[in-house]
Amino acid sequence: MTALTHSPMPAQVGLLAARAIKGTLRNPAQMVFPIVFPLVLLAVNAAGLDAATDLPGFPADSYLDFALAIPFMQGALFAALNGGQDLARDIEGGFLDRLAMTPLSGAALLAGQLGGALFMGLISAVLYLAVGVAFGVGIAAGAGGALVLLLLSLAISSAFACLGTFVALRGGTGEAVQGFFPLFFVLLFLSSAFFPRDLIEHEWFRTIATYNPVSYMVEGIRSLVISGWDGQALAQAFAIALIAIVGFLALSARALRTRLVRT
Repeated sequence: MTALTHSPMPAQVGLLAARAIKGTLRNPAQMVFPIVFPLVLLAVNAAGLDAATDLPGFPADSYLDFALAIPFMQGALFAALNGGQDLARDIEGGFLDRLAMTPLSGAALLAGQLGGALFMGLISAVLYLAVGVAFGVGIAAGAGGALVLLLLSLAISSAFACLGTFVALRGGTGEAVQGFFPLFFVLLFLSSAFFPRDLIEHEWFRTIATYNPVSYMVEGIRSLVISGWDGQALAQAFAIALIAIVGFLALSARALRTRLVRT
C-alpha cells in the first residue's frame, strides 16, 4: 500500500492495473465464460441463420462473416461486467475506503481499475479474430484492417468498462452491476448485430436499431470484415466509443468523489 500511494501517477496506474489483471488471471471463470459463450453463440447463429445470406441485398456471402462482429461486442459486455464486479468487491471489502485515506490520485484509481477489463477485452478480441480466420472468415481490409479491428474492439471494451465502473461506483455492490447486465444485452439484440438495418422489415425495430449506438459499433467492426475500408462506418464507431469513454469516465470521477466524501 505504501509503495502504491507514494509512487508517481503513472506508476500508481501500473500497479493498480497489474493488481486488476492478476485478479482476473486468478479467477479462470472470469476468462473462460466470456470467451467460450460468445464463440458458442456465434457457431449456433452461423449454422442456423446462414439461409439469410440468400436474401437480396444481404451484404455477405457467409453469415459467419456477417456475425463475427457479435462476439467482439459480447466480449466488451463481459469486460464491463467483470470490471464492474471487481470494483464492487473492492468497495464492499473496504479496499476503496483504505485508499481514500491515502494521497492516491482518483484518476489513477479509475485508470488502474480498468486494467483488468481492458486486458480481458484484448485477449478475447485476439481469440475471436483468430477463431474467425481459422474457420474461413476473410478480413476484407487485410492485415492492417485486422489491427484496426483489434484497436476498435479495445476502444469499445473501454467504453463498456467505463460504464461498468460507473455503475459499480454508484451502486456499490456486485448485484447492482449484475442488474445492469441484461440491459446491455437488450441493447445488443435491438441493434443491427444479427441482421442488416436496411433489411429489417418491422419499422419499429429498424427505428430502434438506427438510434441504438451499439449498431454503429457493430457496423464499424463488420465493415472491416466484409467491405474493407469504410471511413464513415469506422469514424462513427470510434466516435461513439470515444464519447462513451469520456462521458462515463466523467460520471465515474464524479461518483468516486461522492463515494470518497461519504467515507
